[in-house]
Amino acid sequence: MRLSFASYNIHKAVGLDGKRDADRIIRVLHELDADVIALQEVDRRFGQRAAVLPRSLLDESHWNVVPLSMRPRSMGWHGNALLVRKDIAIVDAAPIHLPSLEPRGAVHARFSKQGREFDVVGTHLDLSGLLRRKQIEMVCSVMRNGDGPAVIMGDLNEWSPRGGALRAFGEAWTVLAPGRSFPGSRPLAPLDRIVHSPHWECAETGVHHSALAVSASDHLPVRAELELDA
Repeated sequence: MRLSFASYNIHKAVGLDGKRDADRIIRVLHELDADVIALQEVDRRFGQRAAVLPRSLLDESHWNVVPLSMRPRSMGWHGNALLVRKDIAIVDAAPIHLPSLEPRGAVHARFSKQGREFDVVGTHLDLSGLLRRKQIEMVCSVMRNGDGPAVIMGDLNEWSPRGGALRAFGEAWTVLAPGRSFPGSRPLAPLDRIVHSPHWECAETGVHHSALAVSASDHLPVRAELELDA
């Protein structure tokens, strides 16, 4: 079974021009056309923390929003949300509380397709290297509750290509390096990552660098094509 995964920090839908444009983000998502998408900064940070993407636009899309919102007008948990293609069943979903000094979190869902279940975590990690390491350890500990196929993705805020807090994944996980994704207009850092368990083989990975993506957010989306072992 081959599935496509993508991670995208949408910067609350504020683009290079300083304007909030949800439709522009939706068009980038359609360019990606991934089976599972982890979004970061999908909710406003203050007040009622309302989602910046209208549900009506997503309802007309290929994806369902995984039900993880903790506030009536939010879409995600601390700005993290998961979208999944409508032919993939949502088995379960829950937030993961991460150790942090500022509001940070992760979202965890279990999906099923063709009789096979797999887990996905979407997250946006801290700016502090020490806290990033602890947050990765927390996510990995949740994943160790099961031994099935899993994918962790998001804005990991790690500037080091392979070192730093990424070492906390240990040898059990493969940390993909799709490429430089931040800032979108002139990418310098590989902040956005996709990490997978040994059950998967990576067929392809990269940064989605379209003209629309450059203008839509301060991050570029990253994606990976993963094949699940028989």
